[in-house]
Amino acid sequence: MKQAVVTGAASGIGADCCKDLLMRGWTVFGLDRDEAGLDQLMSLAKANEQIFVPIACDVSDSGSVSTAFERIGSATGFLDALVCSAGIFRAGPLLDMREEDFDALFAINTKGAWLSARAALPFLKASAGKGAAARIVFVVSAAALRPKVGGGAYAASKAALIHLTRVLAVELADQPILVNAVAPATVDTPLTQRLAVDAAHNGYRVSGTSPLGRVGQPAHMKHKRTMNLILARG
Repeated sequence: MKQAVVTGAASGIGADCCKDLLMRGWTVFGLDRDEAGLDQLMSLAKANEQIFVPIACDVSDSGSVSTAFERIGSATGFLDALVCSAGIFRAGPLLDMREEDFDALFAINTKGAWLSARAALPFLKASAGKGAAARIVFVVSAAALRPKVGGGAYAASKAALIHLTRVLAVELADQPILVNAVAPATVDTPLTQRLAVDAAHNGYRVSGTSPLGRVGQPAHMKHKRTMNLILARG
């Protein structure tokens, strides 16, 4: 049976990745600070006789990440994939941003992915040693590829994660562990919904009008990108 860890598993893109992997028969370890959201996903998995292991974890905290992977290690010795989807957004002009918000963006969006990859590495190596490449997929953002007023620090944290992806891809290529990033534009998740509700105060706005007349849905982004990267032969 294939096994994966998904961070940011309680909602949005992370939750949808969990659901897809579970549907395909994978065992999924879901990491998130939102324990209520993890419990909801656990109930859904149980109802469908799927194996989902919820683990409360703050990916910005190295101790929390270590504890989470100790729990994973007590259940298994290998992982086939790691999906890092945990992330936050803080809106506002870059030079008006509070220091604690700037630090939080990099702590979760960038350092959190690095901590998770570092902790998962021994398990991914164990899977890769069986003859098939293991996978790491980082969820970044199209914001990292173009400037956007009101989202500069968020974009910078995701741009840093893109370069982290590139470095890890070459460092782990001979393991073999394949490292990729996906960069969705605006996706209809609880995070973007909260930002839109308070747009008058936080300055958040969608970058531009989509030819489809709507923003993306988590399932659309997931099927076309993240799942393909996880499931493709390598």
